[in-house]
Amino acid sequence: MTGRVLVCSGGRYESQANTQIRESIMDGWAECFGEENVTAVHISAAASSIRVLKPTIVFAIGSYLPESTYFGEVCREAKKIGAVTVFWATEDPYEQDANYRIADDFDVIFSCDRWGHNFYQRERVFHLPLAACPKLHYGEIEDHAEKTIDVLFCGVAFTNRKDIVRNLLPALRDLNIKIVGPGWGELGIGFSDARIEKSQLVELYRRSKLVLNLGRSLSFENKRFVIAPSTPGPRTFEAALAGAFQVFHEDTHEIRRYYSADEIPVFSNRVDFERLVATYLDNNDLRVKMARKAQARTQAEHLYRHRIQYALRVLKDEGLID
Repeated sequence: MTGRVLVCSGGRYESQANTQIRESIMDGWAECFGEENVTAVHISAAASSIRVLKPTIVFAIGSYLPESTYFGEVCREAKKIGAVTVFWATEDPYEQDANYRIADDFDVIFSCDRWGHNFYQRERVFHLPLAACPKLHYGEIEDHAEKTIDVLFCGVAFTNRKDIVRNLLPALRDLNIKIVGPGWGELGIGFSDARIEKSQLVELYRRSKLVLNLGRSLSFENKRFVIAPSTPGPRTFEAALAGAFQVFHEDTHEIRRYYSADEIPVFSNRVDFERLVATYLDNNDLRVKMARKAQARTQAEHLYRHRIQYALRVLKDEGLID
């Protein structure tokens, strides 16, 4: 298919993480349509950009929660020129009480969460998980890279993550750990409140034997149905593409829709985690073998290019594009 795509996102409080996701999605569109046919604008400039650029598809992404994020005008301008309007909700299910703000405006909605996508009270809602971007996340896997960190975790210390890590402390006590992100510093040696840029993460992955994958539990507007997140977040795909050997804290079985047990092993309690440490910590060859498999799977199935290709198939099946 050929055409022009306008990608718009961003309320007043758009986070750095969402900015990275927007860049990744832009890259996925560029691979499908060509960079010259893909334009990104802030939501405040989207309506006027539609009038000038006359895109085929208006593709909105990110959060619909902030009051400053209002897509009604954008969709009205798109309808005037016959453009297809799509929203990819990348913050589900943590804000889903507020999805009424977009429910009636867009031709199609994609939700990043498999379970959460069932709670939109409208037609044409589909599940579309997040992914990884080769330009931002790829890392070469070296057979014998020096691994100075036994266990790594980077991310905000949400309550559920703290509970998980506190439970693992007896197993972590004799290891060289690096648990870093806002809120961790109070737990002592090996913990830090520092923020790590994504560009630094790939290097930390390279130096780490085991990378903890812990989901988040911070909901902003999720009181109506109290929807439990099911789909792995973007960090899962990003870390796999970067060559990390991940150990995934499993509270749903959905990780197996994306990666097999010989690509990303799982744990749900301290006994499971101790078993993973005993099996993998000193077995570099096995870790490298599994990390390569996870990276290859990501390259074959879980890039933003694959997600955009799927979205285009949905739009075609729905009769919205040729």
